[in-house]
Amino acid sequence: MAKRRAKGEGGVYERKDGRWAGQYVVETATGPKRRYVYAKTRKEAAAKLRKAMGERDAGMAFEAGSLTVGEFLDSWLNDSVRGSVRQRTWDRYEQLCRVHIKPALSRVKLKVLTPAHLQRLYRQKLDSGLSRRTVQYIHATLRRVLGQAVRWGLIPRNVAEAVDAPRPNRGETRPLSPEQARAFLQAAHGDRYEALYVLALTTGLRQGELLGLRWEDVDLDGGELQIRRTLVTRSGEHTFGEPKTARGRRTVALVPMATDVLRSHRERQRDVGLWYPGGLVFTTSKGTPVDPQNMTCRSFRPLLKRAGLPEIRFHDLRHTAATLMLSGGVHPKIVQEILGHAQI
Repeated sequence: MAKRRAKGEGGVYERKDGRWAGQYVVETATGPKRRYVYAKTRKEAAAKLRKAMGERDAGMAFEAGSLTVGEFLDSWLNDSVRGSVRQRTWDRYEQLCRVHIKPALSRVKLKVLTPAHLQRLYRQKLDSGLSRRTVQYIHATLRRVLGQAVRWGLIPRNVAEAVDAPRPNRGETRPLSPEQARAFLQAAHGDRYEALYVLALTTGLRQGELLGLRWEDVDLDGGELQIRRTLVTRSGEHTFGEPKTARGRRTVALVPMATDVLRSHRERQRDVGLWYPGGLVFTTSKGTPVDPQNMTCRSFRPLLKRAGLPEIRFHDLRHTAATLMLSGGVHPKIVQEILGHAQI
């Protein structure tokens, strides 16, 4: 039979199995919930209860409960991130969670996740051949996810802060040399996307910014263009969104070579009936937005091969533009503004 609780012990009682339990209540986002501590003696149970209630009153009661990493990832993606970032960024988070994080950690309870879990995940991904850059993205995503869990009071600390992500290989960013850039443009001469490649190498515009350009954004007489939107492609559907950063909305000066090739490009569009003032600068043969992946596979990579150049990413043309400008003596601050970077 359970003994009467001593004064000040709160909810301490003896269980049928002979153990002692302490019961207290915690307010959660879904309402009050009971919590328990257990011990072999009344004194130990009372001490545990006082500690637990003290932590609760100090705001240190963490309520992850039986919540798993997979369940929290779903909640984070749909309740916290969706609508607060660009669609392309959300798609990247969702892909990293679905393809890389959830298969390894989905069933692990959030409250027992440790740095060792993350370190093991990174090691497995590297050993499977995944690039260091992608593993870095996985780490950055987990840091943000777990940081949110800490702010919501679900866990006491962000275990990703205790794990070092692998540094990317220097070779993962491969800008072309001036000679290689010339060879690439020679190979692109006459290509339907020649003007796009010239703009990429002389302005450093992002692929989505290039494919989102409309003729109303381009002032050939004034030698400049406005970046007002970016093309976002998801599951074959094309939409137009805001530039990546606040500095992304910018005016970019055009070199004479770029204005000349854009004039020729506009004339070719007029000849086939694809040009109108508010229309896209770069389109398919049907006048629809260009799918970035199709352009990369059907035009960009074949041109690299024709020019005898190593296979690089389209984004490396942006790095090439920055390198060429800096090596040509352009001040880093001006390069930052041209590229639309938030920081030098």
